[in-house]
This record gives sequence, C-alpha cells and structure tokens, in this order.
Amino acid sequence: MNSEPSAQPGMVIRPIQQAEWPAWLAVDEEAFSDDTSPARAERFRANMEFDRSLGAFDADLLVGVTAGLTFSMTVPGGPRPVCGVTAVAVLPSHRRRGVLSSLMRRQLADLHEGGEPVAVLYASEAAIYQRFGYGRAADNLFFRIPTRGTAFVRHAPADPALRLRVVRPAAAARADMQKVFDAVQPTRPGMYARADSKWDLLLADDPEFRGGASARRCVIAEDDAGPRGYALFRVKTGFTDHDVPDGELRLIELFGLDPAAYALLWRHMLDRDLCSRVYAANRPVDDPIMHLLAEPRLLNAGWLDEMWVRVVDLGRAMPARAYAAPVDVVLDVRDEVCPWNAGRWRLSADASGATCARTTDPADIELPVSVLGAAYLGGRTLGTFAAAGVARETRPGALRALSTAMAWDTPPWSGLVF
Repeated sequence: MNSEPSAQPGMVIRPIQQAEWPAWLAVDEEAFSDDTSPARAERFRANMEFDRSLGAFDADLLVGVTAGLTFSMTVPGGPRPVCGVTAVAVLPSHRRRGVLSSLMRRQLADLHEGGEPVAVLYASEAAIYQRFGYGRAADNLFFRIPTRGTAFVRHAPADPALRLRVVRPAAAARADMQKVFDAVQPTRPGMYARADSKWDLLLADDPEFRGGASARRCVIAEDDAGPRGYALFRVKTGFTDHDVPDGELRLIELFGLDPAAYALLWRHMLDRDLCSRVYAANRPVDDPIMHLLAEPRLLNAGWLDEMWVRVVDLGRAMPARAYAAPVDVVLDVRDEVCPWNAGRWRLSADASGATCARTTDPADIELPVSVLGAAYLGGRTLGTFAAAGVARETRPGALRALSTAMAWDTPPWSGLVF
C-alpha cells in the first residue's frame, strides 16, 4: 500500500521544542511555497500543540514536519475526541527519502499508544493519504451563482421578527458568530469545536489573503432574543467594459439556526448591490440552498473531497460512535500501516451501544481499514466499495447490513480547514 521507502539511516523523528518553531515554520513555508507574515506566524504558533508535533531531522537539519491538534468532533452519536492532523510538509530537497512515511507511521503509533482512536485531516493532494489508511469520509460543494434570476421557491421560509445587521469589521461580531456556531456544531458529523486560537485565525483577515477583494464582512440575522445566523463574506468589485457592475461576492461561511434565518442570509448574499455573481466555496453536500432556488441549475455546483478519516485503533473507534440500525458482522480488516488493526473483528451494535472485539469466527466482510474510515462519519454507502472491488462480502447481505448501520441522516462536513 505504501510505496515510499523507509527513512534513511540516521533520520531522527521526535517532537519539536518551542525554540525550534522558526525552523518548523520554514519547512512548512518551503513545502507549500508560502510566505508567512510575523503576525500570521504568531497566530499559527498559538494554534500549535508542541507536544503533539513531530519533526524529521537529517543530522541537525529539520527536513519534515507534521502536527496533531486536539479536537472534540461531532460523530454519529455525539462529540468525541479526535486528532486533527495538520501541516504535513517535507522539504523539496528531501522528497522520496521516506520522510513522509516515517512521520505518518510515527504519528499513528503515538496515537495508538495513548492518543485518540481516530485521526482526521484535510489533504493538499488526495492521493497521498490513502497510502496510510485514510478514507475519504466527507465531501463539499462549491457554487458559482449568477445573481440574476435567483428567485426563491414559493413559500420559502420567512419570519417578520428577523432583521439583518451588518458588522464591520467582521471580528466585532465574533461573540454572535461563536454563539451561532456553537449551537450548530453538535448537529452535523465532522464539525469540530473551535478553540479561541482557531477563531483568531479565521477572523485575522490578513490583506495578503484577500485576493483583491474587500476586507471580510459579516451580516447577522437576529431577532429581539439574539442572533439566529450569520454570514461571513468578501466582495470583489468590478465593472464590464460597458461600465455594468460585475462584482463577485465570495461567501466564506453561512450558518442559520432555523430555516427562516438561513433563507434571509442567502437572500442577502444574492441581492447584494453591484454583484453579478456569488462564489460559495466549501458548502455541505446537502446545502438547503439547493431547495430554495426556484432554478437550482443556477448553482453551477462542483464537487470536491473534504475530510479524510483514519481509524487508528479499531477496538476503541468502532464502539465510540452510534449506529443507525442493529448489526452483527465479522470484519477481516487489512491494515499494513497499523498492524494492530489487521485481522478479524466482530462488530455488534444496537440502540444500547456497540462492541468491537477480536474473533476467530469466519469473516463476513473483507475490506481495507480505509473503507471503515470513509464510512466512519456516516456519509458513505459501502456497496460502492464492493462495486469497485475494494471490499468483498463472504456472507450475502453482510455489507448492506453494515452500510445501513453506519449510515447517518446528516452528511458529514467540517466547514473549516484546520
């Protein structure tokens, strides 16, 4: 599964010290061809957990890095601790020397020995992390919506008690945004509780990352009882050769606590003066805007992978989530990277809970651990993996039973890269 060679002799993998932060940041900048301002670097550092970081050292030279973040993430059944894997980077001068493989294997071994049973990440390149047992667990949509002709369906939700309040700078609305987000986060698998340092990163609004657009703007939907939703966005102004307004509204986040607040916020995005289109990145695959627009083809939607999930410790991870239906199956799991997962396990679950334990019983399903990661948040049907030849059932009906049990009504989505 992993074609990258083992790290060269003499390579040392260890956590970095705070004093080594400049060298750590330099590796990240070089790998991602990025330049980080001092202010942004300090916010990045504040988001780090140095005891969960790893560096690969070639003699005294730091050549590769990764980090883990402690999260409470919603999974089917409620919030659970997960490790958010971030900032995986190797110097271009040290590619194909086993540095990445050594970092990923060490990180997974550390988690197995005393960390969370599940790891999650966003992938800069989708092909990389499948080699290490990660499965594509969540997707997102992007929309390019021309604002002309974007009427809503008849009987779209509305509430005369709602009003909109524009806040500038957007960071001034932080308390209201946090209140809304904290109410939404437990409702969807994949969403994670945001630490203060994450809000600092989100709302920093560095000019070099505006892409020629305005500073971030925020609009709050509220009534007399308080906020019921918010939208965070930028506007890039523009005009055609004939002086016709041709601006673009770039939606960053939009959350509503109820359908009326959600609809009012989207209406504001689509009706913004001097804007001929809305670009909305990283939206959930079940975004209700698909059902509000009278002409949904105007969404011009595109589909991308979002989060990848790695089941690090099968015996702890599988009982940690809830199941939508009773199931009793024996899994024969392939896992070359984490051999403690490999072999046969009996998964039994019902409304009272779940167990997952070693067994010598014959297997009902044979599959790689990445398939369990892909299905862990409830957003993947397992029949597609069988059709692709990735999973195989040896007892008829077993795969459908497992797929039904692991499915969840609300599709997973994180909404913000960590």
